Amino acid sequence: MATISLCMIVKNEEAVLERILEIMKDIADEIIIGDTGSEDGTKDIAYRYTSNVFDFEWCDDFSAARNFVWDKAKMDYRMWLDADDVIREKWQKELKELKENIDKNTDVVMMKYVTGFDEGCDPSFFCYRERLIKNKADYRWKGKVHEAVEPHGNVIYSDIEIEHRKIKEGYRDRNIKIYENMIKRGERLEPRDKFYYGRELYYNGRYEEGERVLIDFLREGKGWIENNIDACLQLSYCYEKTGEYEKRMKALFYSFYFDVPRAEICCEVGRAFMEKEEYEKAVYWYGQALRAKYDEYSGAFMQKDFYDYIPAIQLCVCYDRMGEHEKAFEYHMISKRIKPEAEEVKFNEKYFKELKELGVRS
Repeated sequence: MATISLCMIVKNEEAVLERILEIMKDIADEIIIGDTGSEDGTKDIAYRYTSNVFDFEWCDDFSAARNFVWDKAKMDYRMWLDADDVIREKWQKELKELKENIDKNTDVVMMKYVTGFDEGCDPSFFCYRERLIKNKADYRWKGKVHEAVEPHGNVIYSDIEIEHRKIKEGYRDRNIKIYENMIKRGERLEPRDKFYYGRELYYNGRYEEGERVLIDFLREGKGWIENNIDACLQLSYCYEKTGEYEKRMKALFYSFYFDVPRAEICCEVGRAFMEKEEYEKAVYWYGQALRAKYDEYSGAFMQKDFYDYIPAIQLCVCYDRMGEHEKAFEYHMISKRIKPEAEEVKFNEKYFKELKELGVRS
């Protein structure tokens, strides 16, 4: 059986910390917590589960904090979690079984990190992250923001899901401040930093600045393929906010330079045409989204709805507005099979029932 060191960094997490530690107390062989400046009861809760609680003086560097805790691990594997993460009972059992049966030659176990949920609280937005990592010197956290350990060696994929269930608002401008302090100090932003900096600018409503950073990232040509495609998507959002339709479309189409069309991009193109009431064009692109390859192992954040539910329900709307009610009803039934309890589906169900009562064919 393998042994696991749970490595966490926390700050002011008294509302959620006990939730995850209660889950992990019978799974991890040791728990190591680095506190980056809590002013509430976080450390008191941590001490109830482990004596390995350490203070880390915050220095605007998440990797430094994680490596500080990382270096104190003594078990076979190191596992990271955030304080507001949750593991459902099903996956707790799977994690225990993995611990018992893992091949000793395994270096990294990738697990699903779920950060978005649909109306039924089922996972809708996730990516695979390096989660269980062999305790070796060459596995280090990198990146002051959106830090990661580069998976290499013998890497396996597990279906185990870790859910990010935050109950408080994050520090909205914290990441931007870290990046901008790096720039002030004359530190060079790596391509991955530029990508995330551009995203953060968009999220904080600084659209024109976001455009410039994302364009610079793409022009540099050194980004990871999935980040390049997402940068095109984020750039299109910036242009949408600044009312630059042509540039918005060019940003979306530029993503095709990097790989075959992603469903997320196709749906955005379809949405742009819908806004212009160009429904035939929208139909084409939503149809492409339905045919797009769904590759959950790509490393990108996956939003499965863009591969089935969203294009189906939008095709229903497009065909209805084109007066092709039979075709619209066909796609309504597809969306209904996917998400029968969705509010949009219920609305459409009522709508088509009324059409039938009025004698309109569907």
